[in-house]
Amino acid sequence: MAFLIALLILYTFFVHNSCFPTDTITQNKFLRDGETIASNGGDFALGFFSPSNSQKRYIGIWFKKVSLQTVVWVANRNNPINNSSSGVVKIDHRGNLAIFDGNSSNPVWSSNISIPITEKTNFSTMFYKLLDTGNLVLRDESRGGSPVLWQSFDYPTDTLLPGMKLGLNLKSGLIWSLRSWKSPDDPSTGNYSTSVDRRGPPEFYLQKGPKLIWRTGLWNRRGRSGIPKMLESEVLNNTFLNHPDEVSFTYSIHNTSIVSRFVLDYSGTLERSAWLESARQWIRVWIAPGDRCDYYRQCGVFGICNPNNAWICSCLPGFAPKSPWDWYLIDGSLGCVRKREFLCGEGDGFLKLEKVKLPYASNARLDMSLGIKECEMECRNNCSCTGYASAYVNGSGCLVWFGDLIDIREFTDGAQKFFLRVDAIELENSMRSPKGSFNWKKLVLLCVLSFVGLLIILVCAYYFWFKNAKKRGYLRSRTHRSLPSNLSDSKTNEEASASFELPCFDLHTLAVATENFSPTNKLGSGGFGSVYKGKLSDGRDIAVKRLSKNSRQGVNEFRNELLLIAKLQHRNLVRILGCCIEKQEKMLIYEYMPNKSLDLLLFGRTRSMSLDWKMRYDIILGIARGVLYLHQDSRLRIIHRDLKASNILLDADMNPKISDFGMAKIFGANQTQANTKRVVGTYGYMSPEYAMDGVFSIKSDVFSFGVLLLEIISGRKNSEYYREDPSTNLIKHAWELWTDGRALELVDSSMGNSFPIQEVLKLIQVGILCVQESANDRPTMSNVIFMLSNKTRIRTPKQPAFVLISKPNSPEISTTAGTDSHSINEMSTTINEGR
Repeated sequence: MAFLIALLILYTFFVHNSCFPTDTITQNKFLRDGETIASNGGDFALGFFSPSNSQKRYIGIWFKKVSLQTVVWVANRNNPINNSSSGVVKIDHRGNLAIFDGNSSNPVWSSNISIPITEKTNFSTMFYKLLDTGNLVLRDESRGGSPVLWQSFDYPTDTLLPGMKLGLNLKSGLIWSLRSWKSPDDPSTGNYSTSVDRRGPPEFYLQKGPKLIWRTGLWNRRGRSGIPKMLESEVLNNTFLNHPDEVSFTYSIHNTSIVSRFVLDYSGTLERSAWLESARQWIRVWIAPGDRCDYYRQCGVFGICNPNNAWICSCLPGFAPKSPWDWYLIDGSLGCVRKREFLCGEGDGFLKLEKVKLPYASNARLDMSLGIKECEMECRNNCSCTGYASAYVNGSGCLVWFGDLIDIREFTDGAQKFFLRVDAIELENSMRSPKGSFNWKKLVLLCVLSFVGLLIILVCAYYFWFKNAKKRGYLRSRTHRSLPSNLSDSKTNEEASASFELPCFDLHTLAVATENFSPTNKLGSGGFGSVYKGKLSDGRDIAVKRLSKNSRQGVNEFRNELLLIAKLQHRNLVRILGCCIEKQEKMLIYEYMPNKSLDLLLFGRTRSMSLDWKMRYDIILGIARGVLYLHQDSRLRIIHRDLKASNILLDADMNPKISDFGMAKIFGANQTQANTKRVVGTYGYMSPEYAMDGVFSIKSDVFSFGVLLLEIISGRKNSEYYREDPSTNLIKHAWELWTDGRALELVDSSMGNSFPIQEVLKLIQVGILCVQESANDRPTMSNVIFMLSNKTRIRTPKQPAFVLISKPNSPEISTTAGTDSHSINEMSTTINEGR
């Protein structure tokens, strides 16, 4: 009988424990080091972890479905367990979540909850549950699991997840603030934090200790005036709450399959990123501070910052630099002062500043009952008022500033309007010059002119010294100089090495490597000259692009490639190994691509059989990553302008490499588009706005990428004609098949039926989105990569543009106005013009 009773007790114990949910910690269920609990949907996990290069143990929450462990919350960030694997997490007698070192009875960390004790309080029925939002909550089973008595979302560390709050609860005193890790190996509290200031209308800040380094700008109902770019998204929904009990910001994601986060990095940047599983990495979508003008008070009081100007700081109309000499030295921190005494009420008025981040609001007053006209009168009737603006972008509400105006910056689009109070003289000057008067340039003009004479003398002296030193053979300097404006004057490899910061090969070495540029080693040719395969003495295979001596077009391409590609490093961009400028020869040396160009592999009927679906998908994704690097992540923001199959080279592992940067353009950090009177590129790949009006932008490359994507799927060129309709190109054909529900007929027949149908349909839809007629309707390359790599809802495309259909059987043509030149092999013919 005793045996049966003991057996029953054991059975009851094991059955009871086996019934514990895997997402909870209870009074009877501990969590030991080496064990984890997971949220019900498997999105998050909680357990012990150690950062890389550290033996210390912490309790944290991380993404369970992300293959790279990414911790989003740390309980004992400042109280780790040192060099031990005996940690235990359990609920103490007061309902606290407590972490114990197995060698001690005192907890190293506790949630330190203060729960009022009533007749309904029962600590034994309390449990901690990990939700699929990443929130760890304390509930009481005896009360049906609600309300939430404590939650980790109230105590963020360095990460903001969807549903978490930033701000403060004025009723409970809770402050929801991010604090950075100290280093990648140390999650303890670092130097950087976020905060909210309510001395004026609420704004959020990024701080280093007590020092403010970046602010979001004021809420204008669409978002924050200081971050217009972040809010142009189909992914996020942002919410701002401002009432007497609470001031907070939170966000949600429309598509829950996208794994996204905001994180305050230990280096002092706040960024939003999304997980790309195919690349096993986090892709940055937005970052702050993003440029020099994002930093607080960059141009001092009454200054305005524009990152696209060489001198980013200028004074507001009616103001001049407080210290002209510091301004000349490109230091605007001392700010500006009025040019003359301000006489209130004597003909003064307001100048409108477009697309700006509104000034720091600590000395501003908000009145939501006033419209813009009443707002102007409110400011005009107070001599201390220095400017006003609408609180919201729809024109409602009134913001009035008093005293100094700090931290104004310009944007190329978005943002808000600000009305600056100026005196009668400045108002009159502005009527003559609508853009306003930035007379600080005149103040430094005298300083500049004073150096002109001296500079002319120095340049002339250096020129004669340099010329004589070359003749005597004394020149051995490796000092880096700027790129010569005329390459025909660069006659030595030594000068090229100094100018372009590239290794230079001598002519003899390249002649030996290519067997004296033998026709049997010729890979292709174009208007620029020819490309040869070569083998160096160390066994390396190279491709040598030899500029034709009579090609002016090739000289421009040569200069552009040296300027750009030498500074770009990415696995999906072709790598330049060096150059040769000797006598009349000008050559570029690249890594050799054994699988040549994509067009030879794709459009040659005898070779396309080797391209299965996985190869095509990997090539598409690789090209997309390369273009994203050019648009967003490189040191220079590059618009390629000639994306096409012949400019995609394939290495031995079939990795795609974008080549030929002869037509590429550098954009400023906030520049969105530019115009040119000379259109360059390849028929069939040009976007409508570029081909017709000469307007190009990152969306021009997106259009070219869309054409290229459809070509890779179909195995046909955009310029190829179809029997059903001699006037149809690939874009039109794809659209007709899509609208008829026959999109799979677009797929290259050489693949048979060995492809995932839903994935192919998704890529066709993305390709059609990329070739939309309006640039605004096309996605960015970061959005393209999200759509390619995630199961996400993709919007329905509009009818694309069917433009620039060339003649049947005509070759690909890269051209500029007044110039016809052919792209015969994998290197295109290019024309470069001044920006």
